[in-house]
Amino acid sequence: MKSPYTFKHIAPSFQIDEKGAAIFLLHGLGSNEDDLLQLVDSYKGNCHIFSLRGPIAHRPGFAFYTFEEEGKPNREIFDKMILFTLDFIKEAVEEYQLDPKKVYIIGFNQGAVIAQTLALFLGNEIAGTVALSGYIPDFVNADYKKAGIKDAKVFISHGEYDYDFPIQWGENSKRFFEEYGANVTFKTYPVGHGVSPENIKDFHSFIEISTKC
Repeated sequence: MKSPYTFKHIAPSFQIDEKGAAIFLLHGLGSNEDDLLQLVDSYKGNCHIFSLRGPIAHRPGFAFYTFEEEGKPNREIFDKMILFTLDFIKEAVEEYQLDPKKVYIIGFNQGAVIAQTLALFLGNEIAGTVALSGYIPDFVNADYKKAGIKDAKVFISHGEYDYDFPIQWGENSKRFFEEYGANVTFKTYPVGHGVSPENIKDFHSFIEISTKC
């Protein structure tokens, strides 16, 4: 891989003759590439897993973008990061002989913001997008093209007591994707800013319904 991203790759434990499936993981603010692996334990060995590390140091870990305040990313940095991430995914698809229709992008917090934004480009070309407690930045809503949204499969979840990213942000994402023709699964849970066991179970069902790894 020529990408500048630092990442962790877990390969399938068996050889397959057809193009493979993959999950791309995008962590939250202040975390790292190990954080979300626990969410996809049951898929390890069955498909490729790529977990990316945000390129910006942010104690105690890393970030994918900077922001003026919560909900308002620095656009210049955000735009560049989206392009780098698209390039990473496309390069991985080619190098590891992946089937885009068996590719999932899963993100939490900042990672969910990225996952939803990537869905504008890749949404209907891949198997599905999972956004755990994220939002759509205003400038993405206003200025980014929406060509990839129609018929895209998108799972959006949010905590009902999330005081970091208000639940209204998740509801806004639901409306945004539905407006442009996506097939949206929207779930809320009686938790704060986190991912509950029930949330994990539900997005695993979403993955299995679309194209199981």
